[in-house]
Amino acid sequence: MNYTISEIAEKMGLTAHTLRYYDKEGLLPFIDRSDSGIRLFQEKDLEWLAVINCLKETGMPVKEIKNFIDLCMEGNKTFKKRLNLFLIQKKKVEDQITVLNKYMEKIDYKIWYYETALSKGIEAANKGSKCCKDIKVGWVKNCGNSKNKKKQ
Repeated sequence: MNYTISEIAEKMGLTAHTLRYYDKEGLLPFIDRSDSGIRLFQEKDLEWLAVINCLKETGMPVKEIKNFIDLCMEGNKTFKKRLNLFLIQKKKVEDQITVLNKYMEKIDYKIWYYETALSKGIEAANKGSKCCKDIKVGWVKNCGNSKNKKKQ
């Protein structure tokens, strides 16, 4: 069964514009076309699109995704290169998760702080301060985002 670009976009949670962009960038060489040039998506294309979307959503640039697609099109002789590509991407995602977990710790602390302040009385939590007594020095420095760290 063939799907139109609109149907596949809806199935994948993408826009038709995104799929056209992916095609223009060479990420969809496996997509068949009708005699009149209309893209004909098939069920087997869903897994390709899922992998492309996964790589894109985890921060891989389109150029690197294109490299992966090109390797796939070359066949089994590129398995080692593809494995390496995914190992590198996995490390990047693990690093992102580490940063997000640090942010979650800060968010959890703020939730605890405000719940405690509300349950014990806001004045007791602030002790007469006008603003932000709960912000600890070093939060920005230790937040896990290298952009926020001071250059040494």
